[in-house]
Amino acid sequence: MCGIVGYTGPKNPKDVLISGLKTLEYRGYDSAGIAILDQGEFRRIRAEGKLINLENKLSDQKFSGHLGIGHTRWATHGVPNETNAHPHAVDGVCIVHNGIIENYADLKEELKKKGTVFSSDTDSELVAHLIADKIRQGRSLFDSVMDVLPRLEGAYSILAVSKDHPDEMVAFKNGPPLVLGRGKGEVIIASDIQAIVAHTKEVIHLEDFEIAHIQNQQFQIFTRGGSPIHRSPITVSWSPELVEKQGYRHYMLKEIYEQPRAVAAALAPHIDLQNFTVRLKGVGFSPNSEEEETLEWLANINRVFIVACGTSYYAGMTAKYVIERLAEVPVEVDVASEFRYRNPVIPKGSLVVVISQSGETADTLAALRLVKDKGIPTLSICNVKGSTIDRESHGHLYMNAGVEIGVASTKAFVCSLTVLNLFGISLAKAHKKLNLEDESELVQALLASPSQMDTVLAYDKFFSEAAKTLSRYRGFLYMGRGVSYPIAMEGALKLKELAYMHAEGYAAGEMKHGPLALIDRTMAIVMLAPSDDLYEKTVSNLEEAKARGGEILSIGSGENERLKELSLHYLALPKASWLVNPLLEVLPLQLLAYHIADSLGYDVDQPRNLAKSVTVE
Repeated sequence: MCGIVGYTGPKNPKDVLISGLKTLEYRGYDSAGIAILDQGEFRRIRAEGKLINLENKLSDQKFSGHLGIGHTRWATHGVPNETNAHPHAVDGVCIVHNGIIENYADLKEELKKKGTVFSSDTDSELVAHLIADKIRQGRSLFDSVMDVLPRLEGAYSILAVSKDHPDEMVAFKNGPPLVLGRGKGEVIIASDIQAIVAHTKEVIHLEDFEIAHIQNQQFQIFTRGGSPIHRSPITVSWSPELVEKQGYRHYMLKEIYEQPRAVAAALAPHIDLQNFTVRLKGVGFSPNSEEEETLEWLANINRVFIVACGTSYYAGMTAKYVIERLAEVPVEVDVASEFRYRNPVIPKGSLVVVISQSGETADTLAALRLVKDKGIPTLSICNVKGSTIDRESHGHLYMNAGVEIGVASTKAFVCSLTVLNLFGISLAKAHKKLNLEDESELVQALLASPSQMDTVLAYDKFFSEAAKTLSRYRGFLYMGRGVSYPIAMEGALKLKELAYMHAEGYAAGEMKHGPLALIDRTMAIVMLAPSDDLYEKTVSNLEEAKARGGEILSIGSGENERLKELSLHYLALPKASWLVNPLLEVLPLQLLAYHIADSLGYDVDQPRNLAKSVTVE
């Protein structure tokens, strides 16, 4: 949500800011703007809507300065228009802000009593007023920020500049991420590494309540008490080429096709190919973080809590079936926004697993901090190494999905499932519930999954041709049982996210408890019916739907005449282990949502009202 880019250096700031903001479009936004030093003043240009509108305004604009800040805004306070777009400017001070100032009403009322006039409806503008007021009193930009910071409550990342200090930027945060990049004679600061890697691979993640003072292409980091912090940059391996579409119509379609390779990358660090066993490496629970120490640690875990949001939550729901079946350890799965407010009772011997693609999801991060305060061990599953959730958790597993631009998650979901499968196998080994023969069988099934996923991607052509017909249904019911139930919910979520259609995911056995009332010939039924131990019961539910006139698209294992007879369309997946079926089933559901949305003319990569990284509550 929202994107921040700031730059000082020898390059044209306009070009750096616009190219950086383009890499952050995936985060979701409804307006954009920049402010660049020009002839001793900050010249500010903003536009409602997509970045192209801002680019058009900037096409013939030239700037003399070497320093600037830019922003893409996702509206929280105030409607999405040019007036509320960032940067906000007050007496030569310009700021960009990601997050929410929770005490803005009190601060705004205080400023109004002093005669302050506001030009926008945002909570962000008041930060510019507070800093400008301090500078008018003779304080430096850095000292003004230090004075203002204790007064702000909420989640925020803020980058501030002032015409009175033309070689400086000051950045500070509490919540949403900020990353500093150090290049040759230049500094770039942004909400995400993706805006930085075109300029430098050396980055530093700001921690909460840290302040970065950038001056003359150098920077120093301070605590909120003013003490300097010495931290070496890390080197990232991402390249700008990784975020290109590479000929695909949309990033999402490219990322759907990248999933077999992504799953292979998620598996690779943790599989012993000689013995077909799982060896979780680099988890971080034990001092040496080797397999033996990790298993010894996991043997003491007798309950698992999985906490996540959205797509990651459905990955956690799938993992519940896997872990309880393999390790016989009870698992609770919670939506992060509810978990943190329900006063969870977490007994001794528990492990809390938090899942977040970005590693910055606000509710998930808050849940992580809550359980750490209770002294409970935590394990994070993230795609971004060095993200806040990754840094703050005790143990670490990585999705290894690579860059994911599309707002609707695809690669991160299947990689989360993969890593959770590996965790489930390791937990079962630690509790001595899995012998070597069974482990080898499961590992070989996982190793075969990327090639099976490649086969399933052939359904792209089917959905491309059928999309317009499928879009005519008034709604979709996705159903499955066992591990297929959370996949049905994930499929429904994808259709809602992308095509803005009514879609619900249900446990197929619940159909007679309500959803049957919805079924007629205008309702599409998407039934997941792989050949597993629940197949017969699933088919029975399918026949109930057929009897009520439902138009059925069924997804099963191999050639299946029974499913063909019951269905308007039948899609045959490769026969696979129950552990692998979710990885295969989700692919046609992603393709269905993608092609229906595309046929309706919607922006597949950036669905309305949604953001890739949800960094506010």
